[in-house]
Amino acid sequence: MSTKDFVEKDYYKVLGVPKDATEAEIKKAYRKLAREFHPDANKGDAKAEERFKQVSEANDVLGDPKRRKEYDEARALFGNGGFRPGPGAGGNGSFNFDLGDLFGGGQGGTQTGPGAGGFGGGLGDVFGGLFNRGGTGTRTQPRRGQDIESEVTLSFTEAVDGATVPLRMSSQAPCKACTGTGDKNGTPRVCPTCVGTGQVSRGSGGGFSLTDPCVDCKGRGLIAQDPCEVCKGSGRARSSRTMQVRIPAGVSDGQRIRLRGKGAPGERGGPAGDLYVVVHVDAHPVFGRRDDNLTVTVPVTFTEAALGGEVKVPTLGGPPVTLKLPPGTPNGRTMRARGKGAVRKDGTRGDLLVTVEVVVPRDLGAQARDALEAYRKATADEDPRAELFQAAKGA
Repeated sequence: MSTKDFVEKDYYKVLGVPKDATEAEIKKAYRKLAREFHPDANKGDAKAEERFKQVSEANDVLGDPKRRKEYDEARALFGNGGFRPGPGAGGNGSFNFDLGDLFGGGQGGTQTGPGAGGFGGGLGDVFGGLFNRGGTGTRTQPRRGQDIESEVTLSFTEAVDGATVPLRMSSQAPCKACTGTGDKNGTPRVCPTCVGTGQVSRGSGGGFSLTDPCVDCKGRGLIAQDPCEVCKGSGRARSSRTMQVRIPAGVSDGQRIRLRGKGAPGERGGPAGDLYVVVHVDAHPVFGRRDDNLTVTVPVTFTEAALGGEVKVPTLGGPPVTLKLPPGTPNGRTMRARGKGAVRKDGTRGDLLVTVEVVVPRDLGAQARDALEAYRKATADEDPRAELFQAAKGA
Protein backbone atom coordinates (compact mmCIF):
# COMPACT_ATOMS: atom_id res chain seq x y z
CA MET A 1 0.00 0.00 0.00
CA SER A 2 1.46 3.38 -1.02
CA THR A 3 1.65 6.42 1.22
CA LYS A 4 -1.05 8.12 -0.88
CA ASP A 5 -3.41 5.16 -0.45
CA PHE A 6 -2.77 5.13 3.28
CA VAL A 7 -3.56 8.80 3.83
CA GLU A 8 -6.65 8.71 1.60
CA LYS A 9 -8.21 5.72 3.39
CA ASP A 10 -10.63 6.63 6.15
CA TYR A 11 -10.23 3.86 8.70
CA TYR A 12 -12.75 5.49 11.02
CA LYS A 13 -15.36 5.19 8.28
CA VAL A 14 -14.37 1.57 7.62
CA LEU A 15 -15.09 0.69 11.25
CA GLY A 16 -18.05 3.04 11.49
CA VAL A 17 -16.75 4.96 14.49
CA PRO A 18 -16.18 8.71 15.05
CA LYS A 19 -12.69 10.18 15.04
CA ASP A 20 -12.80 10.66 18.81
CA ALA A 21 -13.85 7.06 19.47
CA THR A 22 -12.31 5.42 22.53
CA GLU A 23 -10.18 2.28 22.36
CA ALA A 24 -13.08 0.27 23.76
CA GLU A 25 -15.45 1.58 21.06
CA ILE A 26 -12.95 0.76 18.32
CA LYS A 27 -12.43 -2.74 19.68
CA LYS A 28 -16.18 -3.34 19.95
CA ALA A 29 -16.81 -2.14 16.38
CA TYR A 30 -13.99 -4.30 15.04
CA ARG A 31 -15.21 -7.45 16.79
CA LYS A 32 -18.71 -6.95 15.43
CA LEU A 33 -17.56 -6.42 11.84
CA ALA A 34 -14.95 -9.19 12.01
CA ARG A 35 -17.62 -11.69 13.04
CA GLU A 36 -19.95 -10.45 10.33
CA PHE A 37 -17.47 -10.63 7.45
CA HIS A 38 -15.22 -13.46 8.64
CA PRO A 39 -14.34 -15.83 5.73
CA ASP A 40 -15.47 -18.84 7.74
CA ALA A 41 -18.95 -17.31 7.98
CA ASN A 42 -19.04 -16.28 4.31
CA LYS A 43 -17.73 -19.21 2.31
CA GLY A 44 -16.91 -18.20 -1.26
CA ASP A 45 -18.02 -14.58 -0.80
CA ALA A 46 -15.22 -12.49 -2.28
CA LYS A 47 -16.80 -9.20 -1.25
CA ALA A 48 -17.10 -10.31 2.35
CA GLU A 49 -13.48 -11.45 2.31
CA GLU A 50 -12.34 -8.08 0.96
CA ARG A 51 -14.45 -6.28 3.57
CA PHE A 52 -12.89 -8.46 6.26
CA LYS A 53 -9.42 -7.42 5.08
CA GLN A 54 -10.41 -3.75 5.17
CA VAL A 55 -11.78 -4.08 8.68
CA SER A 56 -8.66 -5.90 9.85
CA GLU A 57 -6.45 -3.26 8.26
CA ALA A 58 -8.38 -0.46 9.94
CA ASN A 59 -8.19 -2.16 13.32
CA ASP A 60 -4.49 -2.79 12.83
CA VAL A 61 -3.94 0.97 12.73
CA LEU A 62 -6.66 2.38 15.00
CA GLY A 63 -6.33 -0.40 17.58
CA ASP A 64 -2.70 0.58 18.25
CA PRO A 65 -2.47 3.95 20.09
CA LYS A 66 0.92 4.76 18.60
CA ARG A 67 -0.05 3.90 15.04
CA ARG A 68 -3.37 5.69 15.43
CA LYS A 69 -1.56 8.87 16.52
CA GLU A 70 0.73 8.69 13.49
CA TYR A 71 -2.26 8.09 11.22
CA ASP A 72 -4.18 11.06 12.65
CA GLU A 73 -1.15 13.32 12.28
CA ALA A 74 -0.64 12.25 8.68
CA ARG A 75 -4.29 12.88 7.73
CA ALA A 76 -4.28 16.24 9.49
CA LEU A 77 -1.16 17.20 7.58
CA PHE A 78 -2.87 16.58 4.25
CA GLY A 79 -6.25 18.10 5.08
CA ASN A 80 -8.31 15.40 6.79
CA GLY A 81 -7.29 12.72 4.36
CA GLY A 82 -8.09 14.57 1.13
CA PHE A 83 -5.25 15.22 -1.31
CA ARG A 84 -5.88 18.78 -2.42
CA PRO A 85 -4.63 19.82 -5.89
CA GLY A 86 -1.85 22.36 -5.96
CA PRO A 87 0.32 23.82 -8.67
CA GLY A 88 0.88 21.20 -11.35
CA ALA A 89 -2.03 19.04 -10.30
CA GLY A 90 -4.18 17.36 -12.91
CA GLY A 91 -7.48 18.75 -14.00
CA ASN A 92 -9.32 16.00 -12.19
CA GLY A 93 -8.23 17.41 -8.83
CA SER A 94 -5.77 14.62 -8.05
CA PHE A 95 -2.01 14.48 -7.84
CA ASN A 96 -0.06 13.50 -10.90
CA PHE A 97 3.08 12.48 -9.00
CA ASP A 98 4.08 9.84 -6.48
CA LEU A 99 4.14 11.01 -2.88
CA GLY A 100 7.32 9.04 -2.51
CA ASP A 101 9.03 12.10 -4.07
CA LEU A 102 8.20 14.03 -0.91
CA PHE A 103 9.96 11.49 1.28
CA GLY A 104 13.23 11.38 -0.59
CA GLY A 105 12.35 8.18 -2.45
CA GLY A 106 11.45 9.63 -5.85
CA GLN A 107 13.50 10.28 -8.97
CA GLY A 108 14.38 13.36 -10.96
CA GLY A 109 16.66 15.11 -8.50
CA THR A 110 14.18 15.46 -5.63
CA GLN A 111 15.74 17.40 -2.77
CA THR A 112 16.07 15.71 0.58
CA GLY A 113 18.46 18.03 2.38
CA PRO A 114 18.03 21.46 3.92
CA GLY A 115 15.74 23.70 1.93
CA ALA A 116 13.80 20.85 0.31
CA GLY A 117 10.43 22.51 0.74
CA GLY A 118 10.51 22.04 4.50
CA PHE A 119 10.14 18.23 4.25
CA GLY A 120 13.74 17.08 4.24
CA GLY A 121 12.74 13.42 4.40
CA GLY A 122 11.26 13.97 7.86
CA LEU A 123 7.76 13.01 6.77
CA GLY A 124 9.00 9.48 6.29
CA ASP A 125 9.21 9.26 10.06
CA VAL A 126 5.48 9.97 10.31
CA PHE A 127 4.68 6.91 8.21
CA GLY A 128 7.74 4.78 9.00
CA GLY A 129 6.02 2.44 11.41
CA LEU A 130 2.78 2.04 9.47
CA PHE A 131 3.66 -0.07 6.45
CA ASN A 132 5.46 -3.12 7.86
CA ARG A 133 2.40 -5.33 7.52
CA GLY A 134 1.59 -8.49 5.69
CA GLY A 135 -0.71 -8.73 2.72
CA THR A 136 -3.79 -8.99 4.92
CA GLY A 137 -2.98 -5.84 6.86
CA THR A 138 -2.16 -7.78 10.02
CA ARG A 139 1.04 -8.13 11.96
CA THR A 140 2.29 -10.77 14.34
CA GLN A 141 3.71 -9.59 17.62
CA PRO A 142 7.09 -10.63 19.05
CA ARG A 143 6.79 -13.15 21.86
CA ARG A 144 8.90 -13.19 24.99
CA GLY A 145 10.69 -16.42 25.79
CA GLN A 146 9.61 -18.57 28.72
CA ASP A 147 11.14 -18.23 32.18
CA ILE A 148 13.20 -21.20 33.32
CA GLU A 149 13.78 -22.38 36.88
CA SER A 150 16.73 -24.49 37.91
CA GLU A 151 18.38 -25.61 41.15
CA VAL A 152 21.99 -25.73 42.28
CA THR A 153 23.65 -27.09 45.40
CA LEU A 154 26.68 -25.28 46.78
CA SER A 155 29.12 -26.06 49.53
CA PHE A 156 29.04 -23.78 52.56
CA THR A 157 32.27 -22.08 51.45
CA GLU A 158 31.01 -21.54 47.88
CA ALA A 159 27.87 -19.87 49.20
CA VAL A 160 29.90 -17.50 51.36
CA ASP A 161 32.55 -16.61 48.76
CA GLY A 162 30.49 -16.98 45.56
CA ALA A 163 31.06 -19.47 42.77
CA THR A 164 30.66 -20.06 39.05
CA VAL A 165 28.78 -23.29 38.40
CA PRO A 166 27.67 -25.06 35.20
CA LEU A 167 23.91 -25.47 34.73
CA ARG A 168 22.40 -27.73 32.10
CA MET A 169 18.97 -26.46 31.10
CA SER A 170 16.23 -27.67 28.80
CA SER A 171 13.76 -25.21 27.32
CA GLN A 172 11.70 -24.41 24.27
CA ALA A 173 13.65 -22.68 21.48
CA PRO A 174 12.96 -21.90 17.81
CA CYS A 175 12.85 -25.13 15.84
CA LYS A 176 16.01 -25.45 13.73
CA ALA A 177 14.32 -27.58 11.09
CA CYS A 178 11.80 -24.87 10.11
CA THR A 179 13.70 -21.86 11.52
CA GLY A 180 10.90 -21.28 14.00
CA THR A 181 8.12 -20.80 11.43
CA GLY A 182 6.36 -24.10 12.17
CA ASP A 183 5.97 -24.64 8.42
CA LYS A 184 8.05 -27.17 6.52
CA ASN A 185 8.55 -24.72 3.66
CA GLY A 186 8.90 -21.66 5.89
CA THR A 187 5.67 -20.09 4.61
CA PRO A 188 3.05 -20.05 7.39
CA ARG A 189 -0.19 -18.11 6.92
CA VAL A 190 -1.75 -15.57 9.22
CA CYS A 191 -4.27 -17.12 11.60
CA PRO A 192 -7.77 -16.07 10.42
CA THR A 193 -9.25 -16.43 13.90
CA CYS A 194 -7.07 -13.86 15.68
CA VAL A 195 -5.97 -12.08 12.50
CA GLY A 196 -2.33 -12.54 13.42
CA THR A 197 -2.48 -11.02 16.89
CA GLY A 198 -2.27 -14.33 18.75
CA GLN A 199 -5.10 -13.26 21.06
CA VAL A 200 -8.87 -13.32 21.03
CA SER A 201 -11.29 -11.35 23.17
CA ARG A 202 -14.36 -12.73 24.87
CA GLY A 203 -17.09 -10.88 26.73
CA SER A 204 -17.37 -11.36 30.46
CA GLY A 205 -20.51 -9.32 31.08
CA GLY A 206 -20.94 -5.77 32.25
CA GLY A 207 -19.26 -4.35 29.18
CA PHE A 208 -15.90 -5.94 30.03
CA SER A 209 -13.90 -8.30 27.85
CA LEU A 210 -11.06 -10.71 28.58
CA THR A 211 -8.18 -11.49 26.26
CA ASP A 212 -7.02 -15.10 25.88
CA PRO A 213 -4.39 -16.75 23.70
CA CYS A 214 -5.87 -17.88 20.40
CA VAL A 215 -6.68 -21.59 20.54
CA ASP A 216 -6.29 -22.19 16.80
CA CYS A 217 -2.73 -20.84 16.52
CA LYS A 218 -1.82 -21.31 20.19
CA GLY A 219 -0.98 -17.65 20.54
CA ARG A 220 1.52 -17.52 17.69
CA GLY A 221 -0.60 -15.58 15.20
CA LEU A 222 0.54 -17.95 12.46
CA ILE A 223 -0.69 -21.32 11.21
CA ALA A 224 1.53 -23.73 9.32
CA GLN A 225 0.24 -24.70 5.88
CA ASP A 226 2.54 -27.73 5.80
CA PRO A 227 3.43 -28.46 9.45
CA CYS A 228 7.07 -29.15 10.25
CA GLU A 229 7.63 -32.80 11.11
CA VAL A 230 10.02 -31.95 13.95
CA CYS A 231 7.98 -29.40 15.90
CA LYS A 232 4.54 -30.45 14.56
CA GLY A 233 3.83 -26.90 13.42
CA SER A 234 4.48 -25.21 16.76
CA GLY A 235 7.70 -23.53 15.65
CA ARG A 236 9.30 -24.51 18.96
CA ALA A 237 11.38 -27.53 19.87
CA ARG A 238 13.07 -28.80 23.01
CA SER A 239 16.63 -27.55 23.30
CA SER A 240 19.33 -28.33 25.86
CA ARG A 241 22.28 -26.14 26.69
CA THR A 242 24.90 -25.76 29.37
CA MET A 243 25.50 -22.33 30.85
CA GLN A 244 28.13 -21.07 33.26
CA VAL A 245 26.23 -19.18 35.96
CA ARG A 246 27.86 -16.89 38.50
CA ILE A 247 26.34 -17.26 41.97
CA PRO A 248 27.03 -14.10 43.98
CA ALA A 249 28.90 -14.21 47.26
CA GLY A 250 26.82 -14.33 50.42
CA VAL A 251 23.92 -16.29 48.97
CA SER A 252 21.82 -18.14 51.55
CA ASP A 253 20.08 -21.51 51.55
CA GLY A 254 16.75 -21.41 49.71
CA GLN A 255 17.46 -18.07 48.03
CA ARG A 256 16.01 -17.58 44.52
CA ILE A 257 18.28 -15.69 42.13
CA ARG A 258 16.92 -14.03 39.00
CA LEU A 259 19.16 -13.75 35.92
CA ARG A 260 17.51 -11.49 33.34
CA GLY A 261 17.53 -12.62 29.74
CA LYS A 262 19.06 -16.03 30.48
CA GLY A 263 15.86 -18.01 29.99
CA ALA A 264 14.33 -19.49 26.84
CA PRO A 265 14.90 -17.55 23.59
CA GLY A 266 12.08 -15.31 22.38
CA GLU A 267 10.09 -15.72 19.18
CA ARG A 268 9.92 -13.36 16.21
CA GLY A 269 12.49 -11.02 17.70
CA GLY A 270 11.00 -11.08 21.19
CA PRO A 271 13.27 -10.90 24.25
CA ALA A 272 14.50 -13.99 26.04
CA GLY A 273 12.88 -15.03 29.29
CA ASP A 274 14.57 -15.00 32.69
CA LEU A 275 16.41 -17.75 34.53
CA TYR A 276 15.55 -18.35 38.18
CA VAL A 277 18.09 -20.36 40.19
CA VAL A 278 17.10 -21.80 43.57
CA VAL A 279 20.20 -22.25 45.73
CA HIS A 280 20.69 -25.06 48.24
CA VAL A 281 23.63 -24.83 50.64
CA ASP A 282 25.26 -27.82 52.34
CA ALA A 283 25.91 -27.59 56.07
CA HIS A 284 29.42 -27.03 57.42
CA PRO A 285 30.81 -29.25 60.21
CA VAL A 286 32.19 -26.25 62.15
CA PHE A 287 30.62 -22.99 61.00
CA GLY A 288 27.03 -21.80 60.93
CA ARG A 289 25.33 -18.79 59.34
CA ARG A 290 23.25 -15.96 60.80
CA ASP A 291 22.43 -13.41 58.11
CA ASP A 292 25.79 -11.89 57.07
CA ASN A 293 27.57 -13.26 60.14
CA LEU A 294 29.20 -16.64 60.57
CA THR A 295 28.95 -18.52 63.86
CA VAL A 296 31.28 -20.92 65.61
CA THR A 297 31.31 -22.56 69.05
CA VAL A 298 34.74 -22.74 70.75
CA PRO A 299 35.40 -24.99 73.75
CA VAL A 300 37.46 -23.51 76.60
CA THR A 301 38.73 -24.96 79.85
CA PHE A 302 37.40 -23.97 83.25
CA THR A 303 40.64 -22.22 84.12
CA GLU A 304 40.61 -20.21 80.86
CA ALA A 305 37.06 -19.08 81.59
CA ALA A 306 37.74 -18.34 85.26
CA LEU A 307 41.20 -16.81 85.04
CA GLY A 308 41.02 -15.38 81.53
CA GLY A 309 43.43 -15.96 78.69
CA GLU A 310 43.89 -16.01 74.94
CA VAL A 311 42.32 -18.63 72.68
CA LYS A 312 42.77 -19.24 68.97
CA VAL A 313 39.61 -19.38 66.86
CA PRO A 314 39.40 -20.84 63.31
CA THR A 315 38.01 -18.76 60.45
CA LEU A 316 36.44 -19.90 57.19
CA GLY A 317 39.16 -20.19 54.56
CA GLY A 318 41.60 -17.95 56.40
CA PRO A 319 44.15 -17.98 59.21
CA PRO A 320 42.90 -18.31 62.79
CA VAL A 321 42.31 -15.27 64.94
CA THR A 322 43.16 -14.85 68.62
CA LEU A 323 40.48 -13.73 71.06
CA LYS A 324 41.16 -12.55 74.60
CA LEU A 325 38.91 -14.04 77.26
CA PRO A 326 38.35 -11.73 80.22
CA PRO A 327 38.53 -13.35 83.69
CA GLY A 328 35.22 -14.79 84.78
CA THR A 329 33.90 -15.43 81.26
CA PRO A 330 30.61 -17.34 81.67
CA ASN A 331 29.64 -20.34 79.63
CA GLY A 332 27.66 -19.37 76.50
CA ARG A 333 29.10 -15.88 76.18
CA THR A 334 29.37 -14.69 72.54
CA MET A 335 32.25 -12.55 71.33
CA ARG A 336 32.77 -10.94 67.93
CA ALA A 337 35.64 -11.20 65.45
CA ARG A 338 34.94 -8.32 63.08
CA GLY A 339 35.22 -8.74 59.31
CA LYS A 340 35.50 -12.54 59.40
CA GLY A 341 31.94 -13.34 58.34
CA ALA A 342 30.09 -13.69 55.01
CA VAL A 343 30.39 -11.25 52.13
CA ARG A 344 27.68 -8.58 52.02
CA LYS A 345 26.10 -7.11 48.88
CA ASP A 346 28.33 -4.03 49.13
CA GLY A 347 31.47 -6.17 49.21
CA THR A 348 32.18 -5.80 52.92
CA ARG A 349 32.12 -8.75 55.29
CA GLY A 350 30.04 -9.55 58.30
CA ASP A 351 31.48 -10.76 61.60
CA LEU A 352 32.39 -14.10 63.11
CA LEU A 353 30.31 -14.70 66.26
CA VAL A 354 32.28 -16.86 68.68
CA THR A 355 30.32 -18.61 71.45
CA VAL A 356 32.30 -19.89 74.44
CA GLU A 357 31.54 -23.38 75.72
CA VAL A 358 33.18 -24.34 79.03
CA VAL A 359 34.31 -27.96 78.88
CA VAL A 360 34.08 -30.09 82.02
CA PRO A 361 36.69 -32.87 82.05
CA ARG A 362 35.35 -36.40 82.41
CA ASP A 363 38.44 -37.96 84.01
CA LEU A 364 40.61 -36.20 86.57
CA GLY A 365 44.03 -37.21 87.76
CA ALA A 366 44.84 -37.34 91.46
CA GLN A 367 46.65 -34.02 91.41
CA ALA A 368 43.82 -32.25 89.55
CA ARG A 369 41.24 -33.75 91.87
CA ASP A 370 43.12 -32.59 94.95
CA ALA A 371 43.35 -29.10 93.47
CA LEU A 372 39.63 -28.98 92.81
CA GLU A 373 38.84 -30.23 96.32
CA ALA A 374 40.97 -27.44 97.72
CA TYR A 375 39.15 -24.96 95.47
CA ARG A 376 35.78 -26.24 96.69
CA LYS A 377 36.76 -25.71 100.31
CA ALA A 378 38.05 -22.26 99.54
CA THR A 379 34.73 -21.24 97.92
CA ALA A 380 32.40 -23.10 100.27
CA ASP A 381 30.76 -19.87 101.45
CA GLU A 382 29.72 -18.93 97.93
CA ASP A 383 26.26 -20.13 96.85
CA PRO A 384 25.61 -19.50 93.12
CA ARG A 385 21.93 -20.41 93.60
CA ALA A 386 21.15 -18.02 96.43
CA GLU A 387 19.75 -15.32 94.21
CA LEU A 388 17.69 -17.90 92.35
CA PHE A 389 15.85 -19.01 95.50
CA GLN A 390 15.50 -15.44 96.71
CA ALA A 391 13.85 -14.45 93.45
CA ALA A 392 11.59 -17.51 93.62
CA LYS A 393 10.34 -16.50 97.06
CA GLY A 394 9.70 -12.96 95.95
CA ALA A 395 7.56 -14.14 93.01
